[in-house]
Parts: sequence; C-alpha cells; structure tokens
Amino acid sequence: MNARTVVIRPIVSEKSYALLTSNKYTFRVHEDAHRTEVRQAVEQLFEVKVARVNIVKVQPKPKRRGAFKGTKPGWKKAIVQVRAGDTIEIFSGAQV
Repeated sequence: MNARTVVIRPIVSEKSYALLTSNKYTFRVHEDAHRTEVRQAVEQLFEVKVARVNIVKVQPKPKRRGAFKGTKPGWKKAIVQVRAGDTIEIFSGAQV
C-alpha cells in the first residue's frame, strides 16, 4: 500500500490535542493497514522517527432520524508517538 493511502487524515479533537504534549499524534488510517505499515507511512510522509504505534478500531454507531434507521460506518485510527525532539508540522499551528 502507498503511504498516502495508509494515512488518510489527521484527527482534530480535544483528546488528540491533549496528546500532543506527550509527542502523540492521531490519524485516521486505512481499514486494512497494520502497525508496521502505519509506522513506515508516517516516517516516510513526515520525516520523523516513530517510537510507538497504537491502533484503535472505532465501532460503527446506530443512527436514527425519524423513521429511518441506519449506521455510521466504523473506521480505524492510529495514535503515533514520535521520538523526543521530533514534531509533525501539520500540528504545529494548533492551540493546545
């Protein structure tokens, strides 16, 4: 898999910004990606050294609007910890 198809987009939330203080960055990743692919993709795209990768599967949620029932699809996210001294520039302008 290509590095750009493994890492889909960064996740912007209060919890992900709270993790920035401990050099942890959160990304939405491809459903079939595993830890090694995520590590290689982040190192290639952002030119940092990755110390640890945690993968979390976000479960699909049932939604309902009036009489119509459905589900929001599940997805996969990765919490990537980089080595001390390395930063990812797309998160550098964030207010923590």
